[in-house]
Amino acid sequence: MEISELAVLRWVHIVCMVYWLGGEWGIFNTSVNIVNRRLPMEERRRHMETAYRIDILARSGIILLLPLGMHMGHFWGTQPFGGGWLVAMWVLAALWLGLCLSAFFCRESDLGIRLTKIDERVRFVLIPLLVVCAVGSLLGHGPFMAEPGQRWFSAKILMYSGTLVIGLYLRFVMREWTMMFRELAKGPNPKVEATLERSLRLSRFTAYCYWAIILSIAFLGAVKPF
Repeated sequence: MEISELAVLRWVHIVCMVYWLGGEWGIFNTSVNIVNRRLPMEERRRHMETAYRIDILARSGIILLLPLGMHMGHFWGTQPFGGGWLVAMWVLAALWLGLCLSAFFCRESDLGIRLTKIDERVRFVLIPLLVVCAVGSLLGHGPFMAEPGQRWFSAKILMYSGTLVIGLYLRFVMREWTMMFRELAKGPNPKVEATLERSLRLSRFTAYCYWAIILSIAFLGAVKPF
């Protein structure tokens, strides 16, 4: 039995989706203990560390999903960029992933915060680019195919860009938590604790929207309804 390139890509794509959705659920549940004032600071810091370790899998998954989706899209004929374009896309994705991993390993330092900010700037460029390409394609102007049975791909790219927006907000939250934990390490600070709790309440609603969009993306990829 021959194993095709498309089958391998599809398998990796599924694995990345699992880590993305499952990772976000793990972070959500861990965050409850991070802001729990009744817990000792050392235990809260352990939960914070756990959240970061889970989050790096979700971050890696969401980065890899873009080149995987574009690569499979070329096989399916929903996007025309193959050959050198795909190679360049994978190289850029590898660089982005390397940046993300470097920020993770240096997360407790000022360097880690600087690398995280660079990662955010990548998203500032990528998000509008994906939105323009997806909307333009849905309107029939390209660059992706928009024939009947192909529009799901552009819709999926548009929704993916939406998750990048939400993910960017959640990155701001986690970076803010890192800074606030530095303050809490100096001693009790009711003002910082209140900010943490308020941040969690807002992030909960955002997370629900995040999961709904992720599930919708998976539905479009599996069913290809239009």
